[in-house]
Amino acid sequence: MTTDNRHNKIDNLEFNVHDIARSKAFYGAVFGWTFTDYGPAYSEFSDGRLNGGFTTGEAVRPGGPLIILYADDLAQAQQAIITAGGQITRPEFSFPGGSRFHFTDLDGYELAVWTQA
Repeated sequence: MTTDNRHNKIDNLEFNVHDIARSKAFYGAVFGWTFTDYGPAYSEFSDGRLNGGFTTGEAVRPGGPLIILYADDLAQAQQAIITAGGQITRPEFSFPGGSRFHFTDLDGYELAVWTQA
């Protein structure tokens, strides 16, 4: 049973950026986003409806942000992806607040799935 209505839904967008302060200044000025910093390598943004993050923890990926889905059970989500023909590209890892893994779909798009700690 899920604890809320976000299971199997897009829950977060993550932009790999060169400079978090620069990105915050840009999106804050242009769109009025607000920010919560979680250390020097990650800042969460909110546009008032959807949350996401800026990170310097990985290389910048031109072409779009990382789409992150939420799942109550990561092992179940991984198995469903593998069964459907997707590939796990980054095994499950922990971060403050939870854990996640990355995968590619049948067309090679990379996405991630996370769950709370």
